[in-house]
Order: sequence, then structure tokens, then C-alpha cells
Amino acid sequence: MARTDPKKEVVIVGLGWTGSILGIELAKEGLDILALERGPDRSTVPDFQYPNVIDELKYGIRYGFMQKPRNSTITVRRTLDETALPMRKLGSFLPGDGVGGAGIHWNGQTWRPMAEEFRLRSYVEENFGADLIDEEMTIQDWGVSYEELEPYFDRFEYMAGIAGQAGNINGEIQPGGNPFEAPRSRGYPMPPMPEQTDMRLFREAASAMGYHPFPRPAANATQAYTNEYGMQLGPCNYCGFCERYGCINYSKSSPQTCILDALKRYENFSYRVNSEVLRVNLAADGQTATGVTYWDEEAQEEVTQPADMVILAAYQLHNVHLMLLSGIGEPYNPQTGEGVTGKNYSYQMNGGTTLFFRDHNFNPFAAAGSSGVSIDDFAINQIDFATEGFIGGSYITAGLSNGQPIRGISLPEGTPGWGAEWKQAIGEWYGHSMSIGSHGSNMAYRDCYLDLDPTYTDRHGRPLMRMTFDWKANDIRMTQFMRRQIEPIAQSMNPDSWRSSYKSEGARYDIRPYQTTHNVGGAIMGTDPNTSAVNRYLQAWGQHNVFVLGAGAFPQNIQYNPTGAVGALAYWAADAIVNDYLPDPRPLV
Repeated sequence: MARTDPKKEVVIVGLGWTGSILGIELAKEGLDILALERGPDRSTVPDFQYPNVIDELKYGIRYGFMQKPRNSTITVRRTLDETALPMRKLGSFLPGDGVGGAGIHWNGQTWRPMAEEFRLRSYVEENFGADLIDEEMTIQDWGVSYEELEPYFDRFEYMAGIAGQAGNINGEIQPGGNPFEAPRSRGYPMPPMPEQTDMRLFREAASAMGYHPFPRPAANATQAYTNEYGMQLGPCNYCGFCERYGCINYSKSSPQTCILDALKRYENFSYRVNSEVLRVNLAADGQTATGVTYWDEEAQEEVTQPADMVILAAYQLHNVHLMLLSGIGEPYNPQTGEGVTGKNYSYQMNGGTTLFFRDHNFNPFAAAGSSGVSIDDFAINQIDFATEGFIGGSYITAGLSNGQPIRGISLPEGTPGWGAEWKQAIGEWYGHSMSIGSHGSNMAYRDCYLDLDPTYTDRHGRPLMRMTFDWKANDIRMTQFMRRQIEPIAQSMNPDSWRSSYKSEGARYDIRPYQTTHNVGGAIMGTDPNTSAVNRYLQAWGQHNVFVLGAGAFPQNIQYNPTGAVGALAYWAADAIVNDYLPDPRPLV
């Protein structure tokens, strides 16, 4: 069976951070809006209530708030010569499931990219020469500057109630903040999180070596706060259940705590759950979208939903998949370099060193997702790429996010993985370890991309999306550089022992262990329709009434967690839609 529902002015695909932001900004304009969410409904009460939600086995290990590969997966290969195989178990990244999306289970680190990252190719060419860019590297400028986005970063941070210490306000360096950050118009809305033992040890060691430590910016509230939508947050109680969990305390910024209850009060806004969008429907000439078709899980039927505007606000992978299935943009071809949709998929390059101290008890059970201290002394704008032989950068950070008994225990190298000695080691070392981590950028390459798989299909008969991705020598050199900076800091702290884990020469991408849920690219933004899938306002080049939000717009991955940039771009696009597009619907570029 199939049905066609009454037309809406706007249909939003996905109701996470970006869908919620666009939903409330357009609802304020009086538009008739429908949001479609493929997963179930989720609210702080009852879904995040204590003690149910702090079930580590259910949510931390069995991914209770994540999508199930049996319902939504991809195929993966590392080179163009390999045959891609389906990802049948979550590991490397964890897309969220249901209303709130990945905004439910993130840990809350909220950064602004450096100004240089928005014009990375130009920055490299101007400062180090075009010859430094490998011919296989396809990095691009974003088509929008930090200066243009600064007001939208500010708005996202104040909407989400971010805690932190500014380092540069209108060009004046602030004590205790990040001196290398781009100028911001004002400080954070909340003071930074209190310093814990591991943070203090790292700060003292980094300062002694001449570095510039600062509190990690956090979407964990440090005081009572009310945002522009009238939504209230309460101070974090350090329960230690942030990443992979919904917040029990209205303390972690999420669509639930910051937007959704305010959005639901608009009579011109509605949403449907368990409704998976199958494709964007295009007009006969392909120049505009006429709406979407989705699968109504409860009714067990396809539904055609007409709309004047379509906003793709699902997770990055799903946005790109829908574009490929719907004919939005020419699919990217790595052999010829032609096409745009699926181009420049990028990930994140991380590594870390774990330190063990018999004389320090870090009390990891009293923790928060973003609690930490960082340095940016080896960020993108602080490295001589020509001298070091790579393009990229990383922030270096220390902070305990949890002490959960299954996934929150680190043990010294050589400890057995099970049995009596393992149990004895847990009793001896629980609470006596900390880590110093590198969270680094990942460049884009000709043969790292997303397309439709020629073999495998999903439960609706649609081709699965295929990911082709592997680590490159440039990014390995970057992470090994960070290792050479981190290990002397660790040694200076005089731990009883320490061990490092960084990808080395010859490392291959492995889909199985968790790394980050920071998938980017595939729907990249820019100023040229021949090299980007969306324009600088996140509007599809070929269909002016389609806007594609989220980290898919990143032309390569930044050195930071992406949520701050995703939120700023959402407000940037919303402003363009409200003030420029709605009065005169057309291509904005």
C-alpha cells in the first residue's frame, strides 16, 4: 500500500541538532513544518530517567541509543581494488538512533575550528607552496570564512550553554584561555568545569614545558542556565555517564535539553517517528524537489510527502546516501575526479598515552564527558608543514570522562586480559590511571569517498552506501609528530609506568574498534559547483529548494570535534533561508 499526505511548506529529514535548529528557526517564521525521524521518540523523561539510563551494559556496550546495522548499515573497503563488505556490527563510529540523534550520546566537547581551517588549501599554498599538497590530496577551502561564521558560533554556544574560558576576545588574548584560537566576540556563557587531579597534573607539566593549557570547552553545564528558547539546564553532578548515554540531570547540552520542548509548542510544527525517508522526490526537470517518500514503520507503507522545501538534517552518512539515491548532485568518480556527491569523505586521526600512578587516585567515577585541560601549541596554525612534512594538526588533551566498570578501566601493559591476575590488576589500578590524547585532523584524498554499493541492498531494496577509506602517510606522520610531543610531557609527570597507542607507518583503517563518531564530507560545501555538492549556504547547487546540513559539508576534517561547526553552519543556513531565500526562492549563489 501507499499513500500521499497533504503538502507541507517544509519537510525536515532527521530531528537531531541541525533538524531541531532549523525546525525552531523556521517555525518562528510561521511555516508549516513536518520533521521525519527514522528512529523512535526520545525525551529526557522517561527515556533518560535514573537509574535506568546508567545501565552500562545496555547503553555503553550494547549501544542502546545507536542505530542497529540490521536496519541501517554501509559497506566498507579500503582501496578501489577491494570488494566492500557490509558493516554488521557497530564499532568505529556510532550514529544515533531516534529523536535527538547523536546529540543524545555525545560527550559534549564543543570547539570552533581555527580560522585557517576554513581556507586550508589557500593557507597551505600561501604559506608553504602548492607543491606541498600531494596530488592525491583533495583538500579545499570551505567557501565561507571564520569571520562570517563567528556570530553563528556565538549563537550556538549561547543556545547550548557551553562552559569554557575564552582565549581571544576581539583580538585581546585572555589569561587562562587558548591564545591560538580565532577572535571571539565575547566569552563563553558559563565558567569552565572545575579542575580535577588529572587536569592539574597535565596543566602543571604542560606549563613547565612552555605550553599554554586551557580548560576544554564543554557542553556540560557548570551552573543553572536558561537559553534563548527558554530551555533550562542545571549544573552537572559528575555522574560519569555522558558519552553513549542521555543526560539524567538536564546538564548536558542536547536537542532535548536545549530546543525540542520549546519547538514542540509551535502548532505549525509536527514530527513523525519511525519514519525512514527513502528518497527525495524531484520535479520532472530535476531542478527542484517536490518532497520526499518515506517508509511508515507503524503503518507498514510508503508515504509520499509533498513539500515546498526539503532540508536534509540526518546524520552525515545518511544525508549523503539520500543524495546519491535521489540524484542530487553528480556522483563523484575517483578515477576521473569528476562529480561532487560522495567526494572527500574524511574521518579523524587520534592517538594517546596512558599513565599509571600508584600515589594518585583520580576518582574517575566522579567525571563528566568534557571535563579536561587542553593545549593547542601544535594546532594547524602553529606547525611549519614544510619542515614537518605533513599538513594537519591536533589539540592535545587530558581529562577523565568516566570510570565505568566495563569500559572505563585502563591497565598497565602486559596485564592479562582475563583471569585472577586481571582481577587483581583491576583492584590495584582502578582510579590510578589517566590519559593524554591527541585529537587530530584528517585530510581528504581522491580515493576516499562515498558511493552506492553495486552488490548489497537494504531492507527497502535500495543500494547500500559504500565507504572507501584508508589511512594515508600524511596523517600517519601527523600523529607520530604528536606522539613525539606528548610522550615527553608524560615522562615529565613521573608516572610509575605508561604506554602509548598511535597509528604507525603501514597502519590500515579498521572498522571494528571505536575511534570517533566524526564522519565528515561527501556533501562538501564550496563556491564552485564543479567541486562541491552544496554552496556556501548549504543549498544544493542543482535544486535550490534542497538544503543539506551537518558535517557532510566539511571538505576535510578539522582537528576538533565537529559539533560546534555543525551548529554554527546550521544557524548560518537558517539565517540565509529566513532572510534571503524565503522572500525570493532561488539559488542563493
